[in-house]
Amino acid sequence: MLHLLKWQYQPGRRGASWQATIRVQRRDLAVHMTDNPSLKAVLPQAIDQAYGNAVIEAGAETGLLESAFPIACPWTYDQITNQNFWPGEALP
Repeated sequence: MLHLLKWQYQPGRRGASWQATIRVQRRDLAVHMTDNPSLKAVLPQAIDQAYGNAVIEAGAETGLLESAFPIACPWTYDQITNQNFWPGEALP
């Protein structure tokens, strides 16, 4: 989610490295969820925790105030894991 935040809030800095990180993390998450299907029951809590961490890191890495980011995760699990979803861009 850190890189999704950076992708959305720093469009002028988007690059292949950020895109690769997002794509790899999505693949890793898919494998992890396949290996641990019981985690689906705690997805809302896991997303909240991960998003809170991402906001802290995004603030540090972008120089933006943490208050510049939404309080709650603005994306659904399906969006986070969708290889075609890029915040701030229309889906093809």
